[in-house]
Parts: sequence; C-alpha cells; structure tokens
Amino acid sequence: MGHKKQSNIFGNHLALSILCVSLLAASLGHAETVATVNGVEIERTVFEFYLASRLQKPALQATDAERELVLQEIKDIYALTTQSRATELSRNPQFMAQIELQYRASLAQVVANDWFESNPATEEEIQAAYISQSSLGPAIQYKASHILVETQSSAIDLIAQLDAGANFAELARSSSVGPSAPSGGDLGWFSPSDMVAPFSEAVSGLEDGAYTKSPVQTQFGWHVILREESRKNEPPPLESIRDDLKSNVEQSNFQRYLEQLRTADGISE
Repeated sequence: MGHKKQSNIFGNHLALSILCVSLLAASLGHAETVATVNGVEIERTVFEFYLASRLQKPALQATDAERELVLQEIKDIYALTTQSRATELSRNPQFMAQIELQYRASLAQVVANDWFESNPATEEEIQAAYISQSSLGPAIQYKASHILVETQSSAIDLIAQLDAGANFAELARSSSVGPSAPSGGDLGWFSPSDMVAPFSEAVSGLEDGAYTKSPVQTQFGWHVILREESRKNEPPPLESIRDDLKSNVEQSNFQRYLEQLRTADGISE
C-alpha cells in the first residue's frame, strides 16, 4: 500500500500541470523566488500557475493553508526532478516522446483557443446558419394518440369498436400495451422524423380528427392511430438558439482553417 501511494503522490490529473510548470520554468528569465530546492529556484510565476491548476480556481482566491499545502507539493516535484536519477530518466526515448506529445497537444489547444477568440462568428454567418437550419426542418408537426396491441386481430377489433362509437382515449387506457396508455394514448406533438417510418406515413395520410381504418404494423406491434391536430413547424426564435448557431459556425470555420493548414506548402504527410 505504501509503495502504491508514493507512485501516485500527485495524481494522474496533475501530469499536464507538472509538464506546464516545467515548460514555464524553462521559459522564464529572472523572477521572484518563492523557494529553492537543490539549488534550483521555484519562481513565483511558476508557483502561481501550479497553484491555480492544482486548486482549479484563481491563485488569488487560495487560502494561506492551501498555498502552504501546494507549495509543499511543488517543492516535492522539484525534489524529485532535481536528483541525478531524474536527469538520467529524462533521457528515456519513451519519456521524451511523451513530453513532446503533451507539449504539442497543450500548445495546439492554446493556438486553437487563440484562433477562436480572434475569429468569432459574424452576424451575417449566424443569420445564414439560422436560415439554413430553418429551411431544413420538417414543414409540419402532428398531435396524435395511438393504441398499441400485440396482434393484428386485436387492432382490427379496436377499429370496429371505434367505428361503433367507442371513445379512443378510453380504449387506449384499457387496451394499449404502450407507455402512453395511462394518458389515453396521447403522444403529444411530434415531427414525422421523430417516429418510425410506417407510423409517420400513416399519420401523414390521415386528416385531422381521423383514425386509421387498418392496423399499422411497426417493430413495436400493431397500432391504431388517431391524428388529432396538425400545424406548421415554426422554427425557434433566433435568439433562443443564437449561442448554438454561433458555436456551430465557429467550429465549421475552424475545420476549414485546419484543412487549409493540411494542404499548405510545407506540410508533409
């Protein structure tokens, strides 16, 4: 147990923070020192960065107790990495490859974030995306109820009862095996694409207020369907989906930017 605890002293989730600390320390010139370990100075900028990463909050919000705890952690990091054995291990090809990949992934994220901040979606792009999305949506919605049974003969019998004047909702409550039975078979409003094809086709072929005169079979069983109402499918207001549209536009633009990089001169396979 003791050995296992030592091998995971900082936790895997801190590996990237430790890497960033090392890279930051290597890039800094002379700065204020918060501690010295084996002759190596821990710069305040490095400590503050590690503190924020470790606590997942701004360094200024850290309590004195938290700062003291994290300072000891970073001292331990420096103690482990300033011994001669650490220098030997740092030359291991697999370790060097790991560091290279972590560095590139971190830098790529920084570059991507900078790109998104510098290339926000324009109002024209958002408007165009809204118009495109609205035109692609279904033109109509239906409000329907159904009675689901296991056999065709049961569905035929229910249709006969409806023809004789039985109440659809009452039949659904007493006979349907579907989850909507307690609510009289009510399915609410839906677009054709929300339902399996045979069901949607049957609903589309009805008039408002009419029910199917023949059972409709799907993978769920046999249905008797009542189309109650229909309406045009109005797109949601632009402002209600603006953030999603903006994000989608920016993601698409970023993908095009990546494609340009992939095909640029000097980029080899």
